[in-house]
Amino acid sequence: MSQKTSRRSAIMKIAGSAAVAAAGVSLTHRLEAAEAVLEGNLKGKVNHSVCRWCYSSIPLEDLCKAAKNIGLASIELTGPEEWPLLKKYGLTSAMPWGAGKGITEGFNNLALHDELVKSYTDIIPKVAAAGLNQIICFSGNRNGLDDEKGIENCAIGLKRLMPIAEKYKVTMSMELLNSKVDHHDYQCDHTAWGAALCEKVGSENFKLLYDIYHMQIMEGDVIATIRKFNKYISHYHTGGVPGRNEIDETQELNYPAIMKAIVETGFKGFVAQEFIPKREDKIASLKQGVTICDVA
Repeated sequence: MSQKTSRRSAIMKIAGSAAVAAAGVSLTHRLEAAEAVLEGNLKGKVNHSVCRWCYSSIPLEDLCKAAKNIGLASIELTGPEEWPLLKKYGLTSAMPWGAGKGITEGFNNLALHDELVKSYTDIIPKVAAAGLNQIICFSGNRNGLDDEKGIENCAIGLKRLMPIAEKYKVTMSMELLNSKVDHHDYQCDHTAWGAALCEKVGSENFKLLYDIYHMQIMEGDVIATIRKFNKYISHYHTGGVPGRNEIDETQELNYPAIMKAIVETGFKGFVAQEFIPKREDKIASLKQGVTICDVA
């Protein structure tokens, strides 16, 4: 999706596209296995979540019911107006949103710091009051800024927010996004850059959202990168490469191996499905993705 297109608007465009039929015996077996997943039958090593925007054509209450049936604990990238409905169904929002100026305008721009600090100062107590413990944030686009200066600028703004984040025990998580296909010119586009920013901020309440789809496009070497930088990562997103669709054998990543590597790091946070379903039965695709990622 382009830097000017929000996740929500992107999915609305895709919702009307024709369904793509599942192919192959192996895929059929995986779908059948996914259909058998019921609440409480997951293996328990992975905390599962799903990103709301990928299923925006489904009413939120229906998605809540489906999530509970599958065994998910969270529907994320949701805002304060949606959290009460999640709570009704015993769900959390593992990665909320509701502050900032979007992906392209972020903490690397000193001129935006006062506005961003106010926005996050307002949302962090609401996050905590809702029983949540993270909030998403973004670096913003480079706009000619070199990477070292981008780290310096981001750290200046983020350090202003760490006292309130620490007070309310909320982690600000900056998402790693690709600048090659979807978010041209975005600055936080490599894991090493994000890790350097974490070191500069110097607080356990600032971490990274490692998006597997985005980082496969930018740098590959996913498992080794996760092993090297896992202490800086508070959250994971999935997505098939290429295309950001189902995470099955139609794409190039081996998600069971990636998930095992994540579990082996001792990670106790959430992994969220953030692929755009191509098939007509979107919930079946979601069940399949959770099944693939539910490693022992």
